[in-house]
Amino acid sequence: MSDIEKSYEDFISTVSHELRTPLTSIRGFSQTMLSSWEQLDDESKKKFLKIIEEQSNRLINLVENMLSVTRLSSGKDSLIFKEVQIKPVIEMAISVIKNQYCDKKFELSIEPKTPTILADKDKFQQIMTNLIENAAKYGEENSTIKIETGFCENCEFVSIRVSNIGIEIKKEDYERIFTKFSRIDNPLTRKVQGSGLGLYITKNLVEKMNGKISVKSDFLSNGKYITTFEVLMPANDVEKQARVKCSL
Repeated sequence: MSDIEKSYEDFISTVSHELRTPLTSIRGFSQTMLSSWEQLDDESKKKFLKIIEEQSNRLINLVENMLSVTRLSSGKDSLIFKEVQIKPVIEMAISVIKNQYCDKKFELSIEPKTPTILADKDKFQQIMTNLIENAAKYGEENSTIKIETGFCENCEFVSIRVSNIGIEIKKEDYERIFTKFSRIDNPLTRKVQGSGLGLYITKNLVEKMNGKISVKSDFLSNGKYITTFEVLMPANDVEKQARVKCSL
């Protein structure tokens, strides 16, 4: 079997496994409600409907991630570069994610002098959604997810940092977590469902927009770890716009 065939087989196997779990939950709870509607109290009905909604959202996210991977692999994922305001994009991502993670607090700090960036707005929205959701998903219960921006006038990049308090990501895993289907094996990730595609897609999109992404875990005095993902996006200016347009 060739490497291409092996990769394709692994992809199909992973997709099948990831899709099966939410579909099984949706079917199971739907059948229970249909067959036992009169016997179920209102609280149980709401609980089952909530599970169906959560699993439906998970299914939608999985399908969107699979489509993103396919577009990235085929090179057909076209980008439209334009001036993008960072704050509204991040606020939109937070407003969507906080409804799914009610136990988390979200703290946004925008450096006053932060300029606009040169990016594809929809793809940048996807990047921020993936990173903030990832932080919420793997963050400690009742913790705060921090999103901060920074800019150095002598630099060409705007820095966006997303941090959470949780389990350490070891140095040897810094690069691996950005690869396709990769998930770190620890007690928390075994509890949390995921396809291992979100960070792979995020890294690819960042780099397609001439940006950079990195991760680092730092030990805190209370025995916990703070993990920070940093994205560097090109600051917007007329010269950069001209260069990008000429390269398209």
